[in-house]
Amino acid sequence: MRLWMTGRRNGVGGDNWALLPLRLMLGFGFAAHGYAKLARGPAAFAPIVAALGLPAPALAAWATSLIELGGGILMMLGAFVVPLSLPLAAMTAVAMFGVHLRYGFLSVRLKALSGAGAEFGPVGYEISLLYLAGIATLALGGSTPFSLDRLLESRRSTNYAVWPRFPSAGITSLKAGPIFSLFFRTAG
Repeated sequence: MRLWMTGRRNGVGGDNWALLPLRLMLGFGFAAHGYAKLARGPAAFAPIVAALGLPAPALAAWATSLIELGGGILMMLGAFVVPLSLPLAAMTAVAMFGVHLRYGFLSVRLKALSGAGAEFGPVGYEISLLYLAGIATLALGGSTPFSLDRLLESRRSTNYAVWPRFPSAGITSLKAGPIFSLFFRTAG
């Protein structure tokens, strides 16, 4: 039984299937936040950015909204997850330290329950930490199934270009990435 469980665990984790729901959920969360900012208009978000003391609040509001929306969609597609992790983590850290930290850890503070529904207090930094942990897990975990990053990796491992000789640098050949090999295909 133990051997069977280890094999199952290695089969799932080894192919990173366990990270797929995390990637989809984080991507959806970022895209939803970016869409909400764009739907209200970045001009409505700019005063919040200004209150945080960030420079060029209007530009930062637009950049944040677009990076969250576009980055979330790309994350759901599994495209450029590692490079996206830095700006998404930076924006999450700014929100955590600039907004949520003062309210403590808990993200759900039920204040009252009435006929109109639940009334909640301010949101703590719990969700921000979960987002940061998820981003780090995806960045360190490698590509997941059903991702564009996995597709690019499979192309890179089977089809790469050989660069010309550079005798002065002592480099005889290099394996190039998929973008380079789209333009320079050579046998070898």
